[in-house]
Amino acid sequence: MKIVVLDGYTENPGDLSWDELAKLGDLTVYDRTSYEESPLIAERIGDAEIAVINKTPISKATIDACPNLKAIAVLATGYNVVDYVYAKEKGIPVINVPTYGTQIVGQYAVGLLLEICSHYGHHDATVKEGKWENNDDWCYWDYPMIEVYGKTVGIIGLGKIGQASAKILKAMEMRVLAYDAYPSEAGKQLAEYVDLDTLFAESDVIFLHCPLFPETEGIINKENIAKMKDGVIIINNSRGGLVVEQDLADALNSGKVYAAGLDVVSTEPIKGDNPLLKAKNCIITPHISWAAQAARQRIMDITVDGIKAFLDGNPINVVNK
Repeated sequence: MKIVVLDGYTENPGDLSWDELAKLGDLTVYDRTSYEESPLIAERIGDAEIAVINKTPISKATIDACPNLKAIAVLATGYNVVDYVYAKEKGIPVINVPTYGTQIVGQYAVGLLLEICSHYGHHDATVKEGKWENNDDWCYWDYPMIEVYGKTVGIIGLGKIGQASAKILKAMEMRVLAYDAYPSEAGKQLAEYVDLDTLFAESDVIFLHCPLFPETEGIINKENIAKMKDGVIIINNSRGGLVVEQDLADALNSGKVYAAGLDVVSTEPIKGDNPLLKAKNCIITPHISWAAQAARQRIMDITVDGIKAFLDGNPINVVNK
């Protein structure tokens, strides 16, 4: 059994081991292949039976060019880079990692909020540049210090990650509202479910923890921003397509939105003409909410388990049944 990993570096830059995967077959690992359609993808898969990817696309053309391919494993939850419908037609299961980073992604989202509220990084830099040493007063702050205690936070999407954030936010004694198409009993213990317009109108901070579906695409747009409080804070480490980026940039520059903390954008890696790069009070990090070593080890373990199950004839975590 030949197994090829096409873009393994992001999952494992050297602090994990491919050994357990190598036990399952003749393993070849490429750090990077291509994030766009390329003949190199099929060339590197060659006669391998299992392709393991993160963001390297597997198209219909690639599948047709690799007749030995029997399974595709994705080192992530999202699998939109694979033509999974065509893979199903060809009898090729697409295996993903459904849950691995619930706690770290929730932690990261709240971390973005706390950075906006206190600007730790900025003030650390100014101290090291000598500003405190040469300051006339015993302390200084270059941005308003924001206390989250008692404020209202709205979470759009109260699934596992939304609930992880809600637990932290409740511990900070914030009022937690939530909008979700499928309210749950677990969610009711953490938040007050409301309609979307109520969430927009009452929230001081809005977290996006929903999937990117046609009904959620561009949910942060100028019409919905107009329904929000002046000075609202928006946090998104879910999917970049949830935001109409020009509309958010305009709202940041006008002050309608006080700040945004983003770990995702519509096109990744980010393009130089993205309007959010020059927007006021906008923190952008390079899609790393998931990247703690512990979470990446879980991805590795779950992927190995998924491939083992496939080889045993009882596939799990198949997204295109």
